[in-house]
Amino acid sequence: MTDTIFHKDFKSMPWWWEWWHPNSELSQEPPARTEVLVIGAGYAGLSAAMEIARSGGDVTVLERGDFGVGASTLSGGAVSGGTSIGKGFSGKSAVAGGQADVQMAAMLHDAAESLKHVEAIIEREGIECHWHLRGRFIGAFTPGHYADQEKKVAMYNRAAEAGTRMVPRDRQREEIASDYYHGGMVVDRSGQLHPAMYYGGMLEATARAGAKLCANTDAQRIERKSAGGFTVYTNKKRIEADQVVIATNGYTGDVTPNLKRRLVPVASHIIATEELPEDLAKSLIPKGRTISDSKRVLCYYRLSPDGKRVIFGGRARFTQVPPEVSAPVLHRYMTDRWPQLRGYKITHAWTGNVAFAFDYLPHMGQDKGMHYVMGCNGSGVAMMTYLGHETGRKIVQQSRGPVNAFDGREFPTVPLYGGNPWFLPLVGTWYRTRDWLDRRAA
Repeated sequence: MTDTIFHKDFKSMPWWWEWWHPNSELSQEPPARTEVLVIGAGYAGLSAAMEIARSGGDVTVLERGDFGVGASTLSGGAVSGGTSIGKGFSGKSAVAGGQADVQMAAMLHDAAESLKHVEAIIEREGIECHWHLRGRFIGAFTPGHYADQEKKVAMYNRAAEAGTRMVPRDRQREEIASDYYHGGMVVDRSGQLHPAMYYGGMLEATARAGAKLCANTDAQRIERKSAGGFTVYTNKKRIEADQVVIATNGYTGDVTPNLKRRLVPVASHIIATEELPEDLAKSLIPKGRTISDSKRVLCYYRLSPDGKRVIFGGRARFTQVPPEVSAPVLHRYMTDRWPQLRGYKITHAWTGNVAFAFDYLPHMGQDKGMHYVMGCNGSGVAMMTYLGHETGRKIVQQSRGPVNAFDGREFPTVPLYGGNPWFLPLVGTWYRTRDWLDRRAA
């Protein structure tokens, strides 16, 4: 390892796990039969199961490893208010009339509901997870990006009540102790939490509601029965279920090949610094917001909940690589923004898969008779919690039509793609090149 950036006590694991670690303490043996079987115990799967169980339904959740070992405890802990949804309409006018704008407004509204839903769950279930509604600052990588952001302010405020406004470059240090950006956008309706503690609270709440939770139980094959219902074969036993929910997101595999080919699993890498001097830490983000930027090769970062270190994430690579590769890249990105952090070392580094859809939108719906919730596109804490809840509500109420703007939308793929993202290194190189060209032109 690079001696200049890695702390002597460095760990290749999430810093969040120092507070709450994946485990199987609430695990049960899977039943032979259940009314609803949820495959995947992340935010989406737990949220769906919680809603079904709270309504008196018989529901079982399968997780192929320990609870919390997947992406739900691996994020940066930012909770979006929905402002990332507009990416799904790239190339379409953000201000002109038309059906696309009506659809975008509906999705922005429901995405804003996702943040409210997270707040409601935390309060209802008494989850201690360092929840704060401190907002987000999205730094403009170029003056052109700033102009693009400015065009979207009215739409975000109208459709999502996001509390969005622009901060010019000459006032940027009110938001971040850096001159790296060309101003940026503030979104007040955006939060942050401790993702592992939030997950642990969700897990306990789902168990309290009466759901059966089964860790280290791998769904290996699903058969749809002609008379209705499903037979799911696992590494432990065969399970009969009336309905199945697929909530595997960035880890969707060959058990559901038709869904796998609609998602691109992109690795997101994160580092945590050693504890910083108190005055330095407080100066970095004066208002305690989450920070992200408008680059194609995205970076996102914040202070840790205890305010003592920086949690810095981004696309160091688009695929899974070891910390020896990803951490130096992220450390360089971090010190590009904050030169004052040169010399401070990394104590933790980790990675997890983010599921991108080809239209950059979250999706829920049905495929081959099974319900699915997936495609978080980097907004998983709020959107997967919300769409999981909506899926559970749809099952409980036996709704046939869409229950929100994301339900039942076309879930696209591309010809010849089977779910193996072999092209990601090429995409990463192309995006980095375009970022470099944009910055040089600016």
